Amino acid sequence: MPYPLRTPRLAISPLTTGDIPAFVAYRQDADVARWQGWDSSYNETDADELIASQPTTELPSSGGWLQLAIRDPENGTLYGDIAIHALDEFHDTFEIGVTLARSNQNRGIAREAVMRVLDHLFTSANAHRVTASCDTRNAPVTKLLTAVGMRKDSTETEVEFSKGEWITLDSYAILKTELLRSPDTVTQG
Repeated sequence: MPYPLRTPRLAISPLTTGDIPAFVAYRQDADVARWQGWDSSYNETDADELIASQPTTELPSSGGWLQLAIRDPENGTLYGDIAIHALDEFHDTFEIGVTLARSNQNRGIAREAVMRVLDHLFTSANAHRVTASCDTRNAPVTKLLTAVGMRKDSTETEVEFSKGEWITLDSYAILKTELLRSPDTVTQG
């Protein structure tokens, strides 16, 4: 197992039951949940079920998800999480998503974590392509995805009905060859 993945400020590894109180706290924050697939009623039972369903392998199997905790390497404080989804319909392609507690936003943590996970997927997992999507109104994530070198692939107008409204999604992607050319690649620490 390569975990934890390290950067100068972060340790990234699978969520554990010890993360549940902090994990639930930021998932219950309405501002954090606004752009996500869950709502602020997320609770400890939901978190227990998610952690129990996690693969015990380095990466999820085809069609599966793995939720990684983004932590302070010194004291273990949970900053947020990053999800990895192995797409079953596309060979060597993964989808990622990231969530941070509101108190940890706007500090460069998400960018550092996403860059490290991209590096891991392309070098250790031999991924060909990594994708991400977000609500078109979620400007901070749009900025993040662009900052890590992902390019906008498409916009799907009113493609998903969530929380009482139709959502338009932007899809982003990066290829292994694109990341490996980037001077900003975060290397293993």
